Amino acid sequence: METPFFAQGLRFGCTRCSRCCRHDPGHVFLTRTDLDALTAGVGLDEKTFVGTYCRPVTMGGRALLSLKEKPNYDCIFWESGGCRVYPHRPFQCRSFPFWSSILASESDWRRMGEYCPGIGRGRTHSREEIEAWLAGREGEPVLEFSPERGAE
Repeated sequence: METPFFAQGLRFGCTRCSRCCRHDPGHVFLTRTDLDALTAGVGLDEKTFVGTYCRPVTMGGRALLSLKEKPNYDCIFWESGGCRVYPHRPFQCRSFPFWSSILASESDWRRMGEYCPGIGRGRTHSREEIEAWLAGREGEPVLEFSPERGAE
């Protein structure tokens, strides 16, 4: 197996700029753990939460559960000053920018650094830590959308 470009670690420190949460369309896919944390965090039952804050996103013939966006593409939970559910935010949000698409190559990492001011700053995250973030995403499947019963 080829040694990843991040073998010596990567520097990242979130500046809480919210660029990853706002202004651009995207998907925040939810796992069972994410959904349980979010429903507890906002104090809603699953069906009400899904009906209020989620939408289906069809990929590969499956309707996957994703958070809604506001009309300006901000995350449904972004408010002035930041994330309304920050302590309960999904794994996808917590693991940014350690996503396979961003870590596919050093040029992809550098390109994201032009967008994200936290890349190249802060502490060095070890290869092991980065690989744990990557494995964490693979460890739990994204839920399918089902408006009748909440998520499946």
